[in-house]
Amino acid sequence: MAELLTLESLVALLTLAALEIVLGIDNIVFIAIVTGRLEPRVQPRARRLGLLAAMCARIALLFCITWIMRLDKDLFAVLGQGISGKDLILAAGGLFLLAKATYEIHHKLEVPRESHQKARPAAASFTAAIGQIMMIDVIFSLDSVITAVGMTEGMGSDGVRLTIMITAIVVAVGVMLAFAEPVSAFIERHPTMKMLALAFLLLIGVMLVAEAFDQHVKRGYIYFAMAFSLGVEMLNIRARKAARVTAGK
Repeated sequence: MAELLTLESLVALLTLAALEIVLGIDNIVFIAIVTGRLEPRVQPRARRLGLLAAMCARIALLFCITWIMRLDKDLFAVLGQGISGKDLILAAGGLFLLAKATYEIHHKLEVPRESHQKARPAAASFTAAIGQIMMIDVIFSLDSVITAVGMTEGMGSDGVRLTIMITAIVVAVGVMLAFAEPVSAFIERHPTMKMLALAFLLLIGVMLVAEAFDQHVKRGYIYFAMAFSLGVEMLNIRARKAARVTAGK
């Protein structure tokens, strides 16, 4: 217990928690899109259960860390490019995000509003939504879990390291639980924001596929682009609101 209260352990815990929270931005956007197709009365429960199930999956990954580390080894080569188990998982996740975002954009643009509202309760199943949240969370978590293991290397016993990593995950999921509802509600209230969120998912999907082929894209660039686009859209929302107020006078 004393090992957990050292300065080194506390710094590692705060750093890992911050890392998990930053990487959780992708999850919150995806969760808002997936649960937006469910009946309104079950959406909050789907978000909570999805995040809690994802948290359990992340913790399970920590106990399988030896297997995860082996995922970096090449299984076969394509045109001289080595393909590992991790590459296959990243490519599958990226393609899934591309397909999901493209489908949602098509549905948003092509399906008439009236039929969209009538079909909404049957548009997606509760279980499927939970499964999709878990699957994407595991894919997003691969890099963070490997990073967490590297950051805690040599810090006391295996039990102390595992406790630090699990605590960081629990803290990060707690933050996501706190922000999932307001973020989802905000995206649902503003159709243009929902389209922007889908564009983010397309961007993240492309990044995952690129990572699978060893074309590394710094996440800072992705997050900066997302933050800049979000800032512009917030200005647009304020401009439209001001225009409505002016027109009402």
